[in-house]
Amino acid sequence: MNTLISEMMAKADPAQVAGLARFFKTGPGQYGEGDKFLGIKVPVTREVVKRCWREVGLEDLRECLQSEYHELRLAGLLALVQIFAHADRRPAVVSGKPSCQARAAISRQECIDFYLKHTDRINNWDLVDLSCYPLLGEWLLDKDRCLLYELAEHGRTIWEQRIGIVSTMTFIRHGQTKDTFRIADILLHHPHDLIHKAVGWLLREAGKRDKAALTAYLNSEDNTDPSHRGPRYRTMPRTMLRYAIEKFPEPERQSYLK
Repeated sequence: MNTLISEMMAKADPAQVAGLARFFKTGPGQYGEGDKFLGIKVPVTREVVKRCWREVGLEDLRECLQSEYHELRLAGLLALVQIFAHADRRPAVVSGKPSCQARAAISRQECIDFYLKHTDRINNWDLVDLSCYPLLGEWLLDKDRCLLYELAEHGRTIWEQRIGIVSTMTFIRHGQTKDTFRIADILLHHPHDLIHKAVGWLLREAGKRDKAALTAYLNSEDNTDPSHRGPRYRTMPRTMLRYAIEKFPEPERQSYLK
């Protein structure tokens, strides 16, 4: 029995379904078109995962990610984050007995391989944002980061491309901002609003660590595309700029916007 799924199904709330479907843009032509919901909000999902993650293995998580229900995919990803965070440390114990299927048998490398194999099921912004940097970001802290550049530039979906930039949040939190700026350049003129928001958000976070670096980035010449001439703050999408400078003092923020 998949404990995580059974616990989640018990929390289904039909009264919340319509609101969640609207929030995650599931209408015709919208980015979440056709997604289905159980009516479980994120804090409730987190509570279930906190209770159950020790009792699930990769097959259970695969079943979650293959589900048609958004919340089950999220629960599977949050459980994977927990397994990864505790992997390669000490044997798992469930109800006083060693667990034969849970995290004792799952390495951090296996978690990452599993994640990358199932990116087609990570198909909305919350699924990306709550999983990629605690997994890929942490994993790549002491490794080559070409994978994120590849995802940003050649990702099969906007979600894979979003993984490429949002994963750099972990680097930023360790005082490393170069990859964020470089990957931002890959996505600087992306056509989708959800990428504009993600890039702007990560630029803002990088600026919290190093405002001078963000200012230099915004003011420097945009060399990403010959059709765009001028400093980046003038050539980047307006939404991206607004997110990037959100924490600037108001007079400075207005000077960029004008």
